[in-house]
Amino acid sequence: MNTKGSLTGKILLVVVCVVVIFLIGGFLGKYNSLVDKDEAVSTAWAGIQAQYQRRADLIPNLVNTVKGYAKHEAGTLESVVAARAKATQLTVDADDLTPEKLRQVEAAQGELSTAIGRLLMVAENYPQLKANENFSELQAQLEGTENRINESRLKYNNAVQDYNLAVRRFPGNIVAGMFGFEKKEKFAAETGAEQAPEVSFD
Repeated sequence: MNTKGSLTGKILLVVVCVVVIFLIGGFLGKYNSLVDKDEAVSTAWAGIQAQYQRRADLIPNLVNTVKGYAKHEAGTLESVVAARAKATQLTVDADDLTPEKLRQVEAAQGELSTAIGRLLMVAENYPQLKANENFSELQAQLEGTENRINESRLKYNNAVQDYNLAVRRFPGNIVAGMFGFEKKEKFAAETGAEQAPEVSFD
């Protein structure tokens, strides 16, 4: 009788240990999954920032090229330089990307896109500028960068969606709540923002 009770106690202890190991394993797996998804969001945001920086790096050469042909367009050139300065000063880490900060970043980048568009429109009045090889090359690089920015935003939104689903679904929401994984903001384009600035003059 005593042996049966001892055997039952051992079996019960083994079952409890297996359940505890299973729960801990599931808990750790869910935590690690949330860390992976959080890191994917950070990487995707860094991709957007890299493309913004690439565009900002092209602007001084573009401005200087236009300046050589369109000296009377000082106001347009100054607005591009000012918009570039504003856009490059505003940097936000992916971990601190609140809705307000995301809107500020996108507003500054939107102003820069508009200023670049105005600058490129200047070329219409200067046939020699349009024919300049350096200008054409910068124009092509800028167009490619705008496309990369849109692709990077899409990747970011996909990473955020994957992360947000993991944070909100059970049992991930329990682990997320315990360790401070909060829902992240997606990039929400303004009306017409899906169109890259027009850089073709053909």
